[in-house]
Amino acid sequence: MKKPLTIVFPLYPGVTQLDFTGPWQVLSRLPDAQLIAASIGGKTIGSEGLHFSSLQSLENLVDCDVLCVPGGGGCTDAMQDADFMQQIKRLASKATYITSVCTGSLILAAAGLLKGKRAGCHWMYLDTLAWFGAVPVSERVVRDGNIISGGGVTAGIDFALTLVAELVDEALAQRIQLGLEYAPAPPFNAGHPDVAPPEIVNQLMSNMAAQREERRQVIADISQISF
Repeated sequence: MKKPLTIVFPLYPGVTQLDFTGPWQVLSRLPDAQLIAASIGGKTIGSEGLHFSSLQSLENLVDCDVLCVPGGGGCTDAMQDADFMQQIKRLASKATYITSVCTGSLILAAAGLLKGKRAGCHWMYLDTLAWFGAVPVSERVVRDGNIISGGGVTAGIDFALTLVAELVDEALAQRIQLGLEYAPAPPFNAGHPDVAPPEIVNQLMSNMAAQREERRQVIADISQISF
């Protein structure tokens, strides 16, 4: 019997749910694939008012074909969780593909998996990848060998379709895209600071200034420890 393709999403408190539920929706349509959501100790994970339970224990997973690390506001705490990071390193060492969405790439970077590698991240923290020796790339989906990373939150769907094309073929990826009616047509052209109205960018940056600065300082501290 053919072994199913195993895709693991390691979850942690403060994860952004769309970072993994977007890719999950796409990848769940892969034939012969086993998707696993896991956390340290299999504990229930809260995410923006939602709670994900009946999770598997990261420690009990032997290996996986695809490791997909989502991002979120809790990523800096996750990066400082020795048990969580140990499992990321262990599973990545045996994975065929090491992947991430949004600030999940920072977790991979802190684990020492992105040194010299091109990677994407949410635009607000993209430059911090360089602190870990990675090469920041401002694109929706970035690939460097067996490492594939999605940019900001919604790029997770683009990333997942790219991965399906890689794992099977483009025809299946297109059928999944059609089945999900994934045809983005946002009412505003404000999805990236390069195109959003300057006043909108300034307002968001002002609203998040304190939180962003605090988080960047934590990331800077972690990068020093990682090296």
